[in-house]
Amino acid sequence: MADEQKKDRRSFLRGVIGAAVAAVTAGVVALMARRSRGSNYVWQLDPEKCQQCGRCATECVLSPSAVKCVHAFAMCGYCNLCFGYFRPGANAITSAAENEICPTGAIKRTFVEDPYYEYVIDESLCIGCGKCVKGCSAFGNGSLFLQVRHDRCLNCNECSIARSCPSDAYRRVPVREPYLLKGEG
Repeated sequence: MADEQKKDRRSFLRGVIGAAVAAVTAGVVALMARRSRGSNYVWQLDPEKCQQCGRCATECVLSPSAVKCVHAFAMCGYCNLCFGYFRPGANAITSAAENEICPTGAIKRTFVEDPYYEYVIDESLCIGCGKCVKGCSAFGNGSLFLQVRHDRCLNCNECSIARSCPSDAYRRVPVREPYLLKGEG
């Protein structure tokens, strides 16, 4: 009788383990199928529709967000007083943190020659809040804009930022042309 109970337990355990392996395998296959369906398209932010609401920084499933500020150097005026760099009403036109609009210090300002400065985005510090983009668009030439960086994005089936975007600025674009550039919309 003890041998029969051991055989029943073994059979039961084999059945449970087999069912668990089958469930895990089915889950992996379903996940791969879902990803392969959308692999020809990626999420992207249309810079012409973006309102710089700040949700890119807070709604992304990643922390920090896969959305980063991009600088179109060809559009930039290389101004001494950059509204994408300086906080409105800054006490002085210096690189002191209290004068910068970026909460993480992701924009680096470098003197070129009088009166020109170059502004470079350190993407590793950028959280995608859009404060610099808003300042640049409101008072400058709009050379700063937000984009989904695909080397960071998970390409979720339903993008959480797109779902909460008040201006409907997110859309799926072909993977062969993954970026929507400002002025080319």
